[in-house]
Amino acid sequence: MTTTSPNSPLVVEASPPPIAQSGPVAWLRKHLFNTWYNTLLTIILVGFMLLAVGGMINWAFRVAEWAVVPNNLALFMSGLYPSEIYSRIWVILGVNVAMGGVTWGLLARNQGKLFGRNILIAVAVICAGFIILPLTRPSALTLIGLVALALVCAWGGKTLGQRKLNLSQFLAAAWFLVYSISLLILAGGDIRNSLIFLVATVAISIWLASTVLKLLANSSIIDAISENIAGIWLMRVLWFVGSLVLFLPVFGFLNIPLFLKIITYATYIAFVSLLVPILAERKTLTTFVVGALTFGLGCFVLSAVPGAIGGFFGFKAIGTNNWGGLTLTLFLAITGIALCFPIGVLMALGRRSKLPIIKGLSIAYIELIRGVPLISILFMGQVMIPLFLPEGVRPDNIVRAIVGLTLFSSAYLAENVRAGLQAIPRGQVEAAASLGLNNPLTLSLIVLPQALKVAIPAIVGQFISLFQDTTLLGIVGLVELLGISNSILANPKYLGDYAEVYLFIAILYWFFCYAMSLGSNRIERALHTGR
Repeated sequence: MTTTSPNSPLVVEASPPPIAQSGPVAWLRKHLFNTWYNTLLTIILVGFMLLAVGGMINWAFRVAEWAVVPNNLALFMSGLYPSEIYSRIWVILGVNVAMGGVTWGLLARNQGKLFGRNILIAVAVICAGFIILPLTRPSALTLIGLVALALVCAWGGKTLGQRKLNLSQFLAAAWFLVYSISLLILAGGDIRNSLIFLVATVAISIWLASTVLKLLANSSIIDAISENIAGIWLMRVLWFVGSLVLFLPVFGFLNIPLFLKIITYATYIAFVSLLVPILAERKTLTTFVVGALTFGLGCFVLSAVPGAIGGFFGFKAIGTNNWGGLTLTLFLAITGIALCFPIGVLMALGRRSKLPIIKGLSIAYIELIRGVPLISILFMGQVMIPLFLPEGVRPDNIVRAIVGLTLFSSAYLAENVRAGLQAIPRGQVEAAASLGLNNPLTLSLIVLPQALKVAIPAIVGQFISLFQDTTLLGIVGLVELLGISNSILANPKYLGDYAEVYLFIAILYWFFCYAMSLGSNRIERALHTGR
């Protein structure tokens, strides 16, 4: 056995640990200047970047003619929309800003402080920008008022959300209502000819019928009628009267196509035929007839009142040929996104279905649409959609464009959703089956929510692509943002200002695309998709 002394050369003294370096200087030394060739490469790239940035700044402040943007700002925003009713555009913006503030407040109802320091600083910077920037200076007071409206609505939304916790579940319906109101204001015309009026009439009539039923049930009037033979015959008479009154607004006051009237009437007959055998009990029959009669009277009154007063919100109708600019781009993108999402989900589910016909049709649709470029689908939509409709029925160009965008995007979205469905382990389905859940409940409550959560980045990427694809609609005659830009550049006064115009619309596209990306990241963090 050998021993070593402390002075032996075999003993190696321990060296101290390396000093940890942090900060920007240490990061630069580690990543950019760690070797001589990295240092040389860094210097060359920084030099090129300084030259490019310097040239950009010199062009932006000395060469560029930015007058083309403020002089045509109205055209960029709303296209050929009549200038004397630009107030409608501001009203639409105000309605959406107010709804956005309410949504903000409802979603942040559990936060201790709604307007933190960062929020107030951002609001102050935005308001200062409205005043300083020449582009927004003429409308600075209006824009600042919209910011104040958003803050007030956010505070009100938080207050309501703390008092009624279930309000947030109605946000989707509220946004649909805001979308319908915005479209109604933009298009103008008699409100009775719009879909929103029909939906509102039905919704208010249902609420009226439920209120009447509650009052009659509390006063035992329904029980008294159901126990009387004369009351039962009265209910049968009122049933036919209520049915007639129910269809008066549909067939008389509402201007809808004949085929829709026939479909509505056939659906009504089928519904009653299936329901009457169920309503064998006198009390149930009485309750149903009272509700139907109240519902029919409500529809009749709500439809007849506008006619009695000479119209209802009869704004001047503005044809879609006058729609354009950023307003038309946002309308097409929002409508396409709202329609392609449910279709894409259904196609994804159909492709994974065990039923051969549904699976085959879903695969054929997806592969056929994905194998054709969007511009071909848009041209086919403009030409072929009227061929499948009755003679004399020709949808508007905007409707055909929306159909083309929806068909194209839903096929790609279906594959994104299918990828999310395949990422769900089979054990989830087996666990749901062990709990006694059937296939629809397993799909809607367990599989589909997890699949959509996994597929959020791909889905939002498809939404961004759809928003950018609206630039192709100028080829089929729609003057959206890029189309109105080309019209502006055709003016001899602004010949050669291509860079200024295209840079401006590029900033607009980037703003909305980045907003969607930022919203996607927020949703992912809220749902903990990274776990």
